[in-house]
Amino acid sequence: MQLRPIELQDWPEIMAIQDICYHAIDPEPLAVMQSKWQVAPSTCLVLCDDEQVIGYCLAHPWRQHQPPALNQALKQPMNDADTLYLHDMALAPAARGKSGAQRMLTHLKQAALELNLTSLSLIAVQGAHSYWQAAGFIKTHTDKCLSSYCDDPHYMTMDLCTQLCIHPN
Repeated sequence: MQLRPIELQDWPEIMAIQDICYHAIDPEPLAVMQSKWQVAPSTCLVLCDDEQVIGYCLAHPWRQHQPPALNQALKQPMNDADTLYLHDMALAPAARGKSGAQRMLTHLKQAALELNLTSLSLIAVQGAHSYWQAAGFIKTHTDKCLSSYCDDPHYMTMDLCTQLCIHPN
């Protein structure tokens, strides 16, 4: 499996994976998804098996405790970001159980450090909070309304200093 930056021709497969993976929320439109990639191409990735896209990740610098609303298109990079916001990570059924998500997460941790960001953050949906908790994220309070996400969203963060001190590799 290969991890690489998203390319324009990957979008039909990315959108198909999004459609398969999300049942509790309506899939985001292509323009909204691509806006994340356009403001942060170095942290938006695909996981490939040969030439087939089997997973993707959209992440962008943002402000901790102020997650963007679902369906919010990004217009420009954020100058005062302190977290790498993991907007979306999804794997096709054929990719599950092959450590692809772990590879993407490891890459994002390194990318965040290179961008001088102190944390990763996300909103877990569809019961995924237990997966993210096992990966090192903790449920964190936010005053931001998360109603655009689903019935049971969880804002979660990972402090990279703490993570690296506990798990240096």
